[in-house]
Amino acid sequence: MLEISERAPLFTLTDQTGKPVSLQGLLENGPVVLYFYPADFTPGCTKEACTIRDLHGELVAAGLQVAGISPQGQESHQRFAEKHQLPFLLLSDVEKEVIVDYGVNGPLGFGVRRATFLIDQDGIIRDAVLADLRIGQHEEFIRQAIALQA
Repeated sequence: MLEISERAPLFTLTDQTGKPVSLQGLLENGPVVLYFYPADFTPGCTKEACTIRDLHGELVAAGLQVAGISPQGQESHQRFAEKHQLPFLLLSDVEKEVIVDYGVNGPLGFGVRRATFLIDQDGIIRDAVLADLRIGQHEEFIRQAIALQA
């Protein structure tokens, strides 16, 4: 997993609407909370996404953007976002290139590790958490990111 103070690898991925989204473009609008998750519709990932949804107003008020990345395709992301009314971007990394670049590929290349990064507008990772099954740690991380920006 990438370390604090490292430069975040740039990428362009497709969002749930089919639109290409780049990290560089996101950073033009402020710091980014970038989270990686294993799969749409799984219990843990659903809980995490809904927690972020519930904090979204606070994230926006703090000037933070949020985007989730997993290996599912655009159609899966679109259904997941619609079903759970997710107001943030879900990006498809079907080839797992960005997942590998960020060092969150699962053991032996299977799956995706649950990780969250706070990336400043200069593209530097300011904080990060890796907690595969402990979703509450991701919520705490996001709450701390909001507090830091306030």
